[in-house]
Amino acid sequence: MSNTGFDAKEFCANLPLQPGVYRMIDAKGEVIYVGKAVSLKKRVSSYFQKTSLAPRTQLMVSHVAAIETTVTRSEAEALLLENNLIKSLKPRFNILFRDDKTYPYVILSGHEFPRLGFYRGTLDKAHQYYGPYPNAGIVRESIQLLQKIFRLRTCEDSVFNNRTRPCLLFQIKRCSGPCIGQIDRQSYEIDVKNAALFLQGKQTEVMEVIHDKMLQASERMEFEQAAILRDQIQALRRIREKQFVDNGKALDADVVACAVSPDGTGKVCVNLAMIRGGRHLGDKSFFPQNADDYTASHVVEAFLAQHYLNRTTPPLIILSENIERDALQQLLTEQCGHKIIMQSNPVGEKRAWLSMATENAQLALKQMMNRQASQEKRLLALQQVLQMPGIQRIECFDISHTLGEATVASCVVYDNCAMRNNEYRRYNIENITPGDDYAAMREALTRRYQKIVSGEGQLPDLILIDGGKGQVTAALEALHELGISDANLVGVAKGEERKPGLEQLISPAFEKPLQLPIEHAALHLIQQIRDEAHRFAIQGHRGRRGKARTSSSLENIEGVGAKRRQKLLGRFGGLKGILTASIEELQQTDGISRKLAEKIYRELH
Repeated sequence: MSNTGFDAKEFCANLPLQPGVYRMIDAKGEVIYVGKAVSLKKRVSSYFQKTSLAPRTQLMVSHVAAIETTVTRSEAEALLLENNLIKSLKPRFNILFRDDKTYPYVILSGHEFPRLGFYRGTLDKAHQYYGPYPNAGIVRESIQLLQKIFRLRTCEDSVFNNRTRPCLLFQIKRCSGPCIGQIDRQSYEIDVKNAALFLQGKQTEVMEVIHDKMLQASERMEFEQAAILRDQIQALRRIREKQFVDNGKALDADVVACAVSPDGTGKVCVNLAMIRGGRHLGDKSFFPQNADDYTASHVVEAFLAQHYLNRTTPPLIILSENIERDALQQLLTEQCGHKIIMQSNPVGEKRAWLSMATENAQLALKQMMNRQASQEKRLLALQQVLQMPGIQRIECFDISHTLGEATVASCVVYDNCAMRNNEYRRYNIENITPGDDYAAMREALTRRYQKIVSGEGQLPDLILIDGGKGQVTAALEALHELGISDANLVGVAKGEERKPGLEQLISPAFEKPLQLPIEHAALHLIQQIRDEAHRFAIQGHRGRRGKARTSSSLENIEGVGAKRRQKLLGRFGGLKGILTASIEELQQTDGISRKLAEKIYRELH
């Protein structure tokens, strides 16, 4: 079946019957597929003996020029090696899921007065963690709820340890003020305990505890304290009714559902819903690459391996598909230190969770396909209006600065009908006259495309410049200096009064500027890419400007060297804290005299 000269019959005859991993390699020496097998001989031979292979598998086998194998001691070990190789090699015939960053948690720190906060990273036994949550927004929403109800501190230690007066959060009743002794340790610990129970899904238990405290406070005629506790109960009741399902069981589970497009295009979505402490925390949708011609079971199996290996796993995973689960369950159980169960035919409430995840997967897939169809329509319209039928990859540049300060150039990438965030780049512009946008644009394009001259990479099909004729001329000069004369270059000049929809397109290929109708699909695509370049440039500029101003504000004060600057920033948690500090508070910093504190206060105000 292979047309590359690979002798499959002879190769398979010498394979062992042991478990292991096989790597299919093409004529260029690239690994195009990685697979695992209970028996290497049987699995690899099946590719060359069967005549009813799926079209995608037939195409893959036709490219095989060599196969490498690694024998393992067990199927579980083969699964682990397969997953590591897929993540590192990213073969083009394997189902690939984007390897996301670690998921966020709510943290209750192990301090004397624990801090409530957002956490992402390796877990430390010294602190309590709740989650993981599907996205950062849900974590921050949970923190805001807990602040309203239990008034736990959220400030960093450097701020907490150096407060001498209450902060704004205390004044708006979002913190109980442990930093300045407004609450004793025992009372604060009770609030921490109740917050922990809340995060574990035990809202009813929390309400009962607070209700008893409220009655006791009333009996002692501490009516102000009783009113605070009454408000906590009411807030908890509203949250429980509107937002969470309190089933009385502290169940931790993940629900994995798969949806496949009905139109035969092979588009797939996997939806992951997270249940923690019996609460549905939200969900996240994943769209794998290279999933065409694979069944939903294969997709779910690939997701489970790539997502859970080397990551914290709940004891129960509910699945929409039947898969070969023994090796994966064994591996995850060994990895996590507790038994992992995978269930594909749940009942009761778990079945309702699976139905919800399946529905969300179908909805996310439909939305993704609609967005893609819209992007394809926009791209086709752009190709037609510019008379450039081959446009697929577009790179857009923008310049951002404040009166010439901290100039940053951005380059964003649009390819295959989507923005490619991982390919975005920023360039800090130095050694130009402040405010010279033309020089900044020349430098940005020179740095972006100088590698192409030495044979690395390739030009995009279209280069967009956020700017008019002057900017386009500067960009053209930079490209000509690099010896690049075949680039498609278009400037997007802001229209009259800078109103969206009145933009003009300027290019050396046009006799005069082109203005598209406001409703034109091509204009919508140009605006989308241009606005993203603008956002990315401003974000970089603000970060650079803020960093420069933070250091220079203190550096310019005579008598404040590197050590004193470091102590001030550490004590007050940054420049904002220093700006709000009084002379007396500044003076309390090690190495800062009264005279120097007065000088710092004068210089910063």
